[in-house]
Amino acid sequence: MKRPAIVVPEDLEGRVLLHACCAPCSSAIVEWLVQHNIRPTIFYYNPNIFPREEYEIRKNESKRHAESLGLTWIDGDYDHEQWRQDVCGLEGEPERGRRCEQCFTLRLTVAARKAKELGIKYFTTTLASSRWKSLEQIERAGHIAEQLVNGQCSMVNGVVFWTQNWRKGGLYERRNQLLKEFNFYNQQYCGCEFSQRTKIDKNEAQSL
Repeated sequence: MKRPAIVVPEDLEGRVLLHACCAPCSSAIVEWLVQHNIRPTIFYYNPNIFPREEYEIRKNESKRHAESLGLTWIDGDYDHEQWRQDVCGLEGEPERGRRCEQCFTLRLTVAARKAKELGIKYFTTTLASSRWKSLEQIERAGHIAEQLVNGQCSMVNGVVFWTQNWRKGGLYERRNQLLKEFNFYNQQYCGCEFSQRTKIDKNEAQSL
């Protein structure tokens, strides 16, 4: 029997904290969740994004999307300098390298803490909707975040990372439709200056 593209945990109880990297990547996931009677609390926490102007544009688009659907939207702190310190030494790593996994772990740990604070058992992330990201890295990061936040707490009372490939079930195609319907700002790089620099270097090399 073919496994369903999206598997909902039996004890989800209609609530999930959704770590959102941007509005376009959130849109189809949020739509699917609401259609399946799951009310997402959208948590926007992305201190990796640079420059600040880019961060604000993406943040405002995420907030606009959530408010248009009447969903709770939470703004995480923007501390890019702290993020730079946390990935220090990994600046030269390629995309899908150790810097990306460290970045995922940092962001999902904060998301897990927020879920625990709000009394929401499950948390997941829109990062797993991007074909440019490693699902294996995201899954590892989510489970590390889960362990760090739970500590010695039993899983009965702890938070749980909902591992899910959010590209499946037609969601990636629906994302592209909703991007046009909502007229979202569509960014051209993941967010951090190191990713942007890599993209610029590749474009320059191709133009030679």
